[in-house]
Amino acid sequence: MPKHGKKYSDIAKSYDLTQVYEVEEALALVKKNAKAKFDETIEVAVRLNLDPRQSDQQIRGAVVLPNGTGVTRRVLVFAKGDKVKEAEAAGADFVGSEELVTKIQGGWFDFDVAIATPDMMGVVGKIGRLLGPKGLMPNPKTGTVTMDVTKAVAEVKAGKIEYRLDKAANVHARIGKASFPVEKLVENYLTLVDTLIKVKPAAAKGQYIKNIAVTSTMSPAVRINILKPLGK
Repeated sequence: MPKHGKKYSDIAKSYDLTQVYEVEEALALVKKNAKAKFDETIEVAVRLNLDPRQSDQQIRGAVVLPNGTGVTRRVLVFAKGDKVKEAEAAGADFVGSEELVTKIQGGWFDFDVAIATPDMMGVVGKIGRLLGPKGLMPNPKTGTVTMDVTKAVAEVKAGKIEYRLDKAANVHARIGKASFPVEKLVENYLTLVDTLIKVKPAAAKGQYIKNIAVTSTMSPAVRINILKPLGK
């Protein structure tokens, strides 16, 4: 078992870690426990009744949170021709083609999201082994391979997050910062969970959502009542 600091231990003793809370209560408790000197990130972990080994039980996609994530993300766009100006006008931080590939091959990764037009994927494929492990490879499933560069950049800047089932059948995602009002965290949470429900694979059997927990960067998790995951 990992060892935790005194602050973490004191917080863990201040409430029942086994109790389940309604959404608003859970997020209010997580906010209260976020006592670090920096603005802690609030994250959600959703355990799903899926088998990650089965191709028909995979889920991966993206969703735009209504209140953003509280994080400014640097966007790189692989494009050429008129799409270069479009990406720049949309607010992309870096735009280019072969010259960006060369920079990345040299070890440059000062960006958070990569977007590419479909005609650039042949070029981007040259660095797939570098982008893939870092979760930076453009993918049609997450809307990062598209001709609508303006929309793609705008969504990322507005608070678009990606979600993906991991090997333990969990989905982890940030839904904001501890400085967010509870109401905004609740809206972001509901948007994420509603999206996960909508993309439920047809092959899924039994109870789809097994448990949900929220936590901040430096504090223990708080369990949420999954019988009313959407506050209904």
